[in-house]
Amino acid sequence: MNMVLPSKTTDARVAQIIKLAVMAVGGQGGGVLTGWIEALGRAQGYAVQATSVAGVAQRTGATIYYVEMASMDGGTPVFALAPSGGDVDILIAAEMMEVGRAVMRGFVTPDRTTLIGSTHRALAVSEKTMPGDGIANADEVRAAAELASQRMILADMDRLAVDQGSVISSSLFGALAGSGALPFPREAFEQAIRDGGKSVDASLRGFEAGFQAAQGETDPLEDVSAPPATPKIVGPKARMGNWQALIERSQSLPAPVVWMAQAGLMKVVDFQDCGYGRVYLDRLDQVVAQDSADHDWQLSVTAAKYIANAMAYDDIIRVADLKTRAPRLHRIRGEMGAKDGNLVELTEFFHPRAEEVASLMPAKMGARWEANPKRMALLNRLFNKGRRLRTHTLRSFLMLHFLGGLKGYRLKTRRHQVEVAHLEGWLRDSLAVRGQDYALAVEMLKNRRLVKGYSDTHARGLTKFGTVMGAATLLQGRKDAAEWMNRLREAALQDPEGKALDGAIQTVRSFV
Repeated sequence: MNMVLPSKTTDARVAQIIKLAVMAVGGQGGGVLTGWIEALGRAQGYAVQATSVAGVAQRTGATIYYVEMASMDGGTPVFALAPSGGDVDILIAAEMMEVGRAVMRGFVTPDRTTLIGSTHRALAVSEKTMPGDGIANADEVRAAAELASQRMILADMDRLAVDQGSVISSSLFGALAGSGALPFPREAFEQAIRDGGKSVDASLRGFEAGFQAAQGETDPLEDVSAPPATPKIVGPKARMGNWQALIERSQSLPAPVVWMAQAGLMKVVDFQDCGYGRVYLDRLDQVVAQDSADHDWQLSVTAAKYIANAMAYDDIIRVADLKTRAPRLHRIRGEMGAKDGNLVELTEFFHPRAEEVASLMPAKMGARWEANPKRMALLNRLFNKGRRLRTHTLRSFLMLHFLGGLKGYRLKTRRHQVEVAHLEGWLRDSLAVRGQDYALAVEMLKNRRLVKGYSDTHARGLTKFGTVMGAATLLQGRKDAAEWMNRLREAALQDPEGKALDGAIQTVRSFV
């Protein structure tokens, strides 16, 4: 236990108050953990007060649980309602970015704070909404936490608990016991779990795993998770023959291109069928014919990746197909900890726009509807509203399953017509500069990364893609054209609003 020595102006009883904060997001059992700590202190004859300040929603802000406790020997103490910077003895963070938040808010200090945290990630909304890779750097957080804390205990507390059939609150409670930061015996911690009366056996196993991690009996940073299995194409024997023919054809490509081409093949065949895979290889052959080993086939490797991404676009059919696949449903049950016999209710959220509905029409019909404002307004009135499909029910599941089974019709839709035209225009514009600036052509192919998702996300991506590709005319002839194209793309990926991209475009225009 870290005690603050009383000063001449501070009551000694205030200095003896143990101050503990727990930072957790929804579903991580922060309330349960706080309840155990509160019960533990009271069972040991301490005066205890626990408060909480709720965050917003599931992952836009953590709930801060705050516990103060003190011995009753000096009378009844007066407790604070919330933690203050530089005045926390023990900080427990139920996720790695919450460790970072605690450090930034000054709750973790090197003169007194024992920091206990979990290294696993539950991505924040700000990380998910970034157009590019918005995932925060956990290594930087770890380094900052090590400097900020007096003592640091980090482990994948979530995995330790799940491996024992429990939840993270139990392993964090075990780590708290193992840290020795509270002046109570291990048996008192375990008794608090028993007195809680819920999932006692599993919680005690999770407690033991966390205790051992804090004691150094297991490597807290060891990653024992198995590597992800390589996906495989499976299907009827007759169709597997077609798949094998595609693989054999891909092996005739230049060696540096083969691996990426086969990954692209797997993606487009899973999206549609083997016939679509042949179209993919036809397009890739056109790029290879314009490339050479002089540049290590960079143009072809890049094309192999992004042509596949462009051909496997996210339409309503694909979204419905992915949401009704058995592996996804099994993954959700696993994440929820559902056991055999447990009923899991699943609600899917949809907000279709008129554009999505028109895109599902036959190509010519869809084009006519898109060109008619009155018809599009009608579609908006009929469909542009939030919908919740409870896909654990037969009716909703069959509706999505039917939509996901429309692969045979997909190539006749307006959406496919638009995607093909966009893909061909992108390839044409990118390859047009290959003779003058090979590196710029490669960067222009990479710009396809800006187009992703569906609905509003897809529309924003298309706008940014058009802006960045349009800058090629301003950059041609410059020695650093490829470098600036890369800068523009990275700026477009920085924020959803496109403010960084607007600034970068202004800079490029100043060159002219």
